Amino acid sequence: MDKFKLWWQDRRPTTRRLIQLYTALLYNAHLKGFAKGEIYRGRSKAICVPGLNCYSCPAAVGACPLGALQNAVAASATRPAFYVVGVLLLFGLFFGRVICGWACPMGLIQELLHKLPTPKLKKSRLTRALSWVKYGLLSVFVLAIPLYYAVRRVPLPAFCKYICPAGTLEGALGLLLHPANRDKLGMLGLIFTRKFLVLVLILTACVFVYRAFCRFFCPLGAIYGLMTRLALVGVKLERSLCTDCGACRHVCPMDILSPGDRECISCGRCIGRCPTAAITLRAGKAVLSGTNTAPAGIKPRRWTRLLAWMLALMLLGGAMAYYNSSAGAAAEAPPGSTDAAGEDAGSAVGQRLPDFTVTRVDGGIFRLSETRGQVVVLNLWATWCGPCVQELPLFDKFASDHGDAAVLAIHSGPIVEDVPAWLAQHDYAIPFAIDPDGKLTALLGASAMLPHTVVLDENGIVVYNAPGSVTAALLEELYSRAK
Repeated sequence: MDKFKLWWQDRRPTTRRLIQLYTALLYNAHLKGFAKGEIYRGRSKAICVPGLNCYSCPAAVGACPLGALQNAVAASATRPAFYVVGVLLLFGLFFGRVICGWACPMGLIQELLHKLPTPKLKKSRLTRALSWVKYGLLSVFVLAIPLYYAVRRVPLPAFCKYICPAGTLEGALGLLLHPANRDKLGMLGLIFTRKFLVLVLILTACVFVYRAFCRFFCPLGAIYGLMTRLALVGVKLERSLCTDCGACRHVCPMDILSPGDRECISCGRCIGRCPTAAITLRAGKAVLSGTNTAPAGIKPRRWTRLLAWMLALMLLGGAMAYYNSSAGAAAEAPPGSTDAAGEDAGSAVGQRLPDFTVTRVDGGIFRLSETRGQVVVLNLWATWCGPCVQELPLFDKFASDHGDAAVLAIHSGPIVEDVPAWLAQHDYAIPFAIDPDGKLTALLGASAMLPHTVVLDENGIVVYNAPGSVTAALLEELYSRAK
């Protein structure tokens, strides 16, 4: 029994590790997303979580603040980014880089990788200099490039598209590893190959270098680092007690110059090593860890911590129950409606698709209500989707062969280049539209997977609604079925 106690004392998870695991589960409470191979699309996806957690992870129930910031900057030519900037300021001023050390799933992954038994690269002046790279990535890939393309009215979330390892690991691989999405492997192109290589390099670096991505490349950490000195919660140094012995810098695995600076993630390793008890972890005046008495602090009682953990576990249990229950599924599904004739309206096969109006790329208007008496074929595609581009000529030929059918190709998903300019380089007769905010895609009940085709009969009833490439034979069969 004594041996077990000693073993447990050496290996039991710290409070910080438990909070890391807790926040990772809370951000990703939709666990059945992994079983279904689909992302959650409920209302909570409009809310940013504090840490780096990909929006497209099958289990994610919130948005990534870094991705939301890029999208907001990309759309700044048409609407201000008040919400995202305000949320980031709120997170930063309250917690600073405490979020990196305690509430970031990507940080947890990096720390677990670093536990693998291999030689480790120690910090040095070189690693301290490399810690400035993330500020360059923030300036160029999160702000400058999206803003440049925003002026041209072309949304381009550059960091998400070209670099972000969380998007590749949690989003792309989380979806593609599911058997239901096996046929989507053909969609992968050069961009994914490059991002996958970036992911492999970063994860490999994390084995040898403590938190390599967090220290050198994470723009979100750079944002929080700028506000760490002002943050309400975090490691605080009492200068009057400090002898500048360097013990804190020696034990810290990050590239700090002093506790609580821009590189400090408030992990608390330095607190017990300070010979003068000059370092504490504080939330305002409350001392969460440490013992210094100047200035006097309020020490939380044991029952207060126990109550906090009980409330936190109740919140996590409630979130898990909600997002994996029928109530969560109902919130995820687009709301149904009833049309003027009293019939059930929706995007499922057998339902009447609700009416919509969209402006075409050529400036014309497409109104679904004006297509009654025609077979309607709606194709969701994107310039970056290889299979989508390959099958566009098929829809163009179908429209040419069936002049009585209404065909519309809708650019869905993130817009990473000038779609009208792209279309100008191709000779397509079918009309095109763009769905930048995803409202039409949601109306059609489409997932994030492209291509996606919807076919309506002459009365506007859905006869086909599914992702994946189609063939000429299938289109002919659907046309006959819809007549």
